[in-house]
Amino acid sequence: MAGARLLAAVLVLGLCAMAGAGKPSPCQCSRMNPDSRKNCGFPGITSEQCFAAGCCFDTTVPGVPWCFTPLPMEDKEECVMEVSARVNCGYPGISSEVCASRKCCFSDTIPEVPWCFFPKPVQDCHY
Repeated sequence: MAGARLLAAVLVLGLCAMAGAGKPSPCQCSRMNPDSRKNCGFPGITSEQCFAAGCCFDTTVPGVPWCFTPLPMEDKEECVMEVSARVNCGYPGISSEVCASRKCCFSDTIPEVPWCFFPKPVQDCHY
C-alpha cells in the first residue's frame, strides 16, 4: 500500500514537472494565510519535490500543510495577495484602465470583492 502511494506521488510530481510547473514566487507563498493552506503534497515530501510540483513549502507553522497550493499569479508581483487582504482603491464598476491610472491592481475574476485594490510591497515576500 505504501509503495503504491509513493508511486502515485512520484507520477503526479513527474507529470507536474513535465507540464512546466515551477517554483512559485515568494509572494504567492508567504502571503498565504496558514489557515487557508490546501495540501499539495504527501507525508515526507521534500521542499525540492514540492517546488517541482509548482507548490509552496514552509515548515515553520505546525498543524497546517507544509507543501501547499500557492496563491494565483497576478500580472504584477505586488498584486499577489489573498482576497481578504485587498484594500479598495476604486469604486464599483471601475475599469482596469482607470484603476491602473491610480497605480493600483485590478482583478475582476471574483465577485463581491474589491476589483481595484492597492498593491503591497514585494520586499515583504520571502520563502
